[in-house]
Amino acid sequence: MTDGTHSPQTAPGDEADREGLTGGLGSYAIGFVLAVALTVISFALPNLNLVWTPSIPVALAVLAIAQMGVHLVFFLHLTTGPDNANNVLALAFGLFVVCLIIGGSLFIMHALNHNMMNPGMAM
Repeated sequence: MTDGTHSPQTAPGDEADREGLTGGLGSYAIGFVLAVALTVISFALPNLNLVWTPSIPVALAVLAIAQMGVHLVFFLHLTTGPDNANNVLALAFGLFVVCLIIGGSLFIMHALNHNMMNPGMAM
């Protein structure tokens, strides 16, 4: 007994004829164009005077996050649909763990730097 949306041989999310922005060969073409554009902008940004010089690292970080988003949506087809709930939760948990590791490493390096400072030559 099927509801007409899935064939009996495929699981939800495995359809070969996906419609919309994140399905088919057009999805890969759009993703490729966006990925190339973001890469070119990332390499050109430091050499052009488009943004204030001290803000270049922030702009590159924003472009890197956009690049990750393009890859997740257009190449890995990770969406927020009901078929991908576990994928989104796994991605969120992975990002949490990465942020925890980076934050903990920065905290430890700061604490070690503070504790290793020369307190003065008082003897």
